[in-house]
Amino acid sequence: MQQPHPRFSVLSGSSLSSTEHLSPTASSTRFSLPSATSINTALGTPKPSLRPNIYDRNLNKTRASEVSASAFAFLFSEVVQYTQKRVSGINDLERRLNTLGYRAGTRVLELMVWRAESSSKAPKREIRFLPALMSIHTQVWRAVFGRPADAIEKSVENEDEYMIIDNDPPIERHISVPKDMNQLSCSSFTAGVVEAVLDGLGLPARVTAHHTPTQQFPLRTTILIKLDKSVLEREEILK
Repeated sequence: MQQPHPRFSVLSGSSLSSTEHLSPTASSTRFSLPSATSINTALGTPKPSLRPNIYDRNLNKTRASEVSASAFAFLFSEVVQYTQKRVSGINDLERRLNTLGYRAGTRVLELMVWRAESSSKAPKREIRFLPALMSIHTQVWRAVFGRPADAIEKSVENEDEYMIIDNDPPIERHISVPKDMNQLSCSSFTAGVVEAVLDGLGLPARVTAHHTPTQQFPLRTTILIKLDKSVLEREEILK
């Protein structure tokens, strides 16, 4: 017979023989242990928890729920610090934040599509770029940050470039960027979210984040969207 591993046994093999006198049948009444039946009777049957499991909650009922801003700021700051220690420069850090945002964006789009299909008898999928951009400006921003973005602009120099303006990005409020890294934009995470949503809608683009501060809005950020050539060609066909 195989002996139990000493790390998982309550009593070692050498002490089993010396503890036989502690059994209820061999010991006196003073040192006897109550039977299993009496223990269950005294403690009673444990009642299952009435608190619902997070996986059993209806996703539509959590639509208006909010996440603590301090908890979000703490978690994101830890993500930035963890990533910063594993990169070689600002460009590498922004690229990794963009990748993390892309992973989050795929889940945001999946959740929004599910909610749209469950709450509407005839859900609509955007196939044109401008309606999709408006949806990102309002619905995606409200789902992620609790409010819509501030503006949408089109480049006057390049027809394939559009911009989403956020005057006070929540993701930047509690982050202090060192002077030697003043070109770092932690909103690269947001750019990744936007890029994932556009890819999921069949509108491939390269999305980057840039600081464009003003005197009134020192944290003002521009999310630059550079569309793929195939998107422009399809837009011409659908006109």
